Amino acid sequence: MSRLFSIVLLCLCSLAAHAAAPVIDKVVVLKAERQLQLISNGEVLHRYRISLGRQPVGHKRQQGDQRTPEGIYTIDWRHESPAYNLSMHLDYPNLKDKMAAYKNDVDPGGMIMIHGTPIDEDYPEWYFKGLDWTNGCIALGNAEMREVWNLVPDGTLVEILP
Repeated sequence: MSRLFSIVLLCLCSLAAHAAAPVIDKVVVLKAERQLQLISNGEVLHRYRISLGRQPVGHKRQQGDQRTPEGIYTIDWRHESPAYNLSMHLDYPNLKDKMAAYKNDVDPGGMIMIHGTPIDEDYPEWYFKGLDWTNGCIALGNAEMREVWNLVPDGTLVEILP
């Protein structure tokens, strides 16, 4: 009987610990502060230093402008790659972005990701710290990206602010 009681108690403790883990329901990117925040029920649980596109000021308007978009997006799929380690895709361009691009007769671009840094012997991870080096994506260090990857589910809202 005591063995069964111990097993039940262990299971209940495990369930309680799992249920207590907050669910990340929003990611906020503050471009000017170079910060990515993970939010649960309106509370910031984690903050990370980020790098942006090489032209960090202003909203992405077209393919190749090296700007990081601003607006509301969602994480719609993820990928492991040798080029950028772990990456989570944003559903850029949204309808507003597509309409603006159509109006200006330009290609809005795509493949905007939250990703890690390349694993490259010529350019070690520390080389990228503090630089805006992407083509418009949001980059974190690889340890931070692994944490974000594990905490943020697909379908999560991402708000990118100037």
